[in-house]
Amino acid sequence: MMHDMMGGGMMWGMGLLWLLALVVLVLSAAALIKNFLGNR
Repeated sequence: MMHDMMGGGMMWGMGLLWLLALVVLVLSAAALIKNFLGNR
């Protein structure tokens, strides 16, 4: 039972990490696009 809970925690951690990375990528892409369009 404890082992299953640990596995679930690891999965949650990986999911959160991926979500955070995705958010950072989207925000940086949006900032780049905004700067690119603003400088034209």
